[in-house]
Amino acid sequence: MKHTLWTLLVLAGATMLAGQDSTDAPEPFHFLFEPDSIYLAVGETAEVKITLLNADDELAQNVFYIYGGSRGAITADPRISDSTGVALVRLKAYKPGDQYLAVRSITVKREDRVRGRMPIRVPFPPIAKIVFNEPAKKLYASTTLPYSVTVYDEAGLIREDKPATLASSNTALASFDAFGNLTARKTGRVTVTAQVENITAKVVVRIAKNPIGGIEISSSAEEARTGDVVHFNAAAKASRSGRTVKDAPIKFSFTGKADYGIGLPAAGQITPDGRFVAETAGVYTIYASSGGFAVSKTIKISRRDVRQKVEIAGHGLVKDVRTSDLWVWAGIGEFEGKDFAVTGTWGANGEAYFWDVTDPANMVTIDTVKVDARTVNDVKVSADGRIAVISREGASNRKNGMVILDVSNPFDVKILSVFDHEMTGGVHNVFIYDNHVYGVNNGRKFDVINIEDPTQPYRVGNYELSTPGHSIHDIWIEDGIGYSSNWQDGVHAIDLGGLTRNESNMPMINANPLLKAAGRGSPGKPLPLASMPDRTGRNHAAFPFLSQSTGSFYIVAGDESFPAGLFASDGRLAKAAGGFHFMNFSDPANPHEDALYQVPEAGSHNLWIEGDVLYAAFYQGGLRVLDISGELLGDLYKQGREIAAFLSESEEGVFVNSPMVWGPQPYKGLIFFSDMYSGLYALRLVPREQPAGTN
Repeated sequence: MKHTLWTLLVLAGATMLAGQDSTDAPEPFHFLFEPDSIYLAVGETAEVKITLLNADDELAQNVFYIYGGSRGAITADPRISDSTGVALVRLKAYKPGDQYLAVRSITVKREDRVRGRMPIRVPFPPIAKIVFNEPAKKLYASTTLPYSVTVYDEAGLIREDKPATLASSNTALASFDAFGNLTARKTGRVTVTAQVENITAKVVVRIAKNPIGGIEISSSAEEARTGDVVHFNAAAKASRSGRTVKDAPIKFSFTGKADYGIGLPAAGQITPDGRFVAETAGVYTIYASSGGFAVSKTIKISRRDVRQKVEIAGHGLVKDVRTSDLWVWAGIGEFEGKDFAVTGTWGANGEAYFWDVTDPANMVTIDTVKVDARTVNDVKVSADGRIAVISREGASNRKNGMVILDVSNPFDVKILSVFDHEMTGGVHNVFIYDNHVYGVNNGRKFDVINIEDPTQPYRVGNYELSTPGHSIHDIWIEDGIGYSSNWQDGVHAIDLGGLTRNESNMPMINANPLLKAAGRGSPGKPLPLASMPDRTGRNHAAFPFLSQSTGSFYIVAGDESFPAGLFASDGRLAKAAGGFHFMNFSDPANPHEDALYQVPEAGSHNLWIEGDVLYAAFYQGGLRVLDISGELLGDLYKQGREIAAFLSESEEGVFVNSPMVWGPQPYKGLIFFSDMYSGLYALRLVPREQPAGTN
């Protein structure tokens, strides 16, 4: 059965901003900025009037969206115009440079959007101070230590565009190289000076007699595989007493000979604290040096050898429109024992397809829900299998929002309600948790909608960052903790009433450390727990990962980037870039990045983790399965951790033989995933034979 929800579509005299299914070309709308450019100092505010006009320079009578300029640099309030196409916007500058205010129309079709920019010039404030970053005030002769500083301007901003010059007051005693490393030669005292323009900072360094008479080294393993982290411990020993010189700097390095014989080097990584990981099999020698002494230790690295073959368990072809996200769930009631899936559609006609996937080899659509939208970007089903929520973008009335469905009978899905209040800009992603829907609203916050009565949804709260130019893409929830993805603001962990350790039934030693502080928030009052910014500004998705083998807790943060643009052009398909960053939140107050998974020829999208395995969508790079067991460090792709890779090439797809994988979901021993160009797939990993074979 097909259901239709076209609200307000036939209002007489309604003016649309392009994007209908007619063949008429969109009207040539354009933006007018008054003034047409502006000059602001950091911290200053100003007001600008923005108007959306038609070809006759008349009001377009259409809402438009106002971005806060370059992310982190300019704030704008309000973020949406009134219904006539006019906005009086208050701007505030936070970062210097050539900035801008960006606007775009809210349309039915994404490709019909009209965009505009107004230049904003923000002068650089004068440099105010230089601060040394934990400088060593004592060196031993014949040793080297790095020094670094942070430069601040009068606005309190860190100025990475102004590198400091480091100098020693007596180069005969100690001198710097071009990279900030200070090498001590003789005993005595030197003054280290950092200078930017006419601003200086100084620290006095004492050079003491070198007591080192030798070094000892040990390792946590004699043999390992690529991707395994081997810990090296080195200790400098005093020449006379043999005691350990604890403050002696140790420098680690390595050489290696790869197993293959074609002249390529053995590759790996060693950290300043002695953690080593190899990317290629071979024999490696690790060196530790200090004070003119050096010692080495050799270890053997073998190939990780985790590859498995994959086979198609089933394919549900969608060849007329692009497919978006998916969700797979178990039937309830009279449908217990059966399995179902829902997929969305992108840039199409507002449809969501419901599938019977009980027999993956014969998966078939059993119902279609059509709503007033161009894109049903996200689809989610509640844990009890009764309620589904689908997101709406590109609605004809530009109210967008979300639609709540009864899926207790997947063969006859019922529309229960629509929630679109104050969601003009569209809902891009949603998540259902504990009778609430968390919806990403207008790309700037997530709203919390109570659906205890799914026929009468209502808003109970929201969560929005306060940083300049902030934006949000995604929200994922586990154990009452939300993980939001916020582009340049990175990942945020949010207390939504998180479980206590007793409630979670997790071992005290092996538990999500965020649960220690959780439980004070609620759906109506989300509270921040921890965060880590993204220097690339590409944070698009996040998934929590409690390592089953080490107990370390990560938030895996995925990028999204289309360097050449989102849409296919000139007969060539869009190409994505980016990867997955393993952010270690074992100490939530001091998170850091440990590892990266990036496929050179493709770009990341959505992900799922089950056990110590990552299932990753890599757009044109297909579906990837990654071994993430053990301690993680460095480039996981180069370490041979990939278990499998599958390119979903269909001769009947929207684009022929062109994979564009959107998102995966492991389910009952299979890997389901959606491909934008060819629909719904189910894969099966083939068990390895003994002795282990290769794919």
